Amino acid sequence: MMIFSFTPNPEYTPTAEEMAQMRQDWGSFIGNIAITEKLVSTYQLGFDGRQISSDSSVSDGILISNSKTISGNMVVKANSLDEATEMAKDSPILKMGGSVEVRNIIPMEN
Repeated sequence: MMIFSFTPNPEYTPTAEEMAQMRQDWGSFIGNIAITEKLVSTYQLGFDGRQISSDSSVSDGILISNSKTISGNMVVKANSLDEATEMAKDSPILKMGGSVEVRNIIPMEN
């Protein structure tokens, strides 16, 4: 799994051209992985959310830790962590100053 993170900047709104370029970059990145039949799923996360603490208290907002928040994820088929890492190096989030965490996933058993 690739977990995409970046530092949100509420004072900056991308231009229409920048948004179009970002959509094109992400489309190419995801499309190139899909063409190789290695894409399982991908999700972009929104900015609305709630956090539930261990005492069951609920607070509005998303988690921002070390000035970063998770913006999405992608599950890919890879033979190794190294292969998934190589795929992640093409992520557009890196051009935005963000980061990609590559992790193995462990299926849940019933």
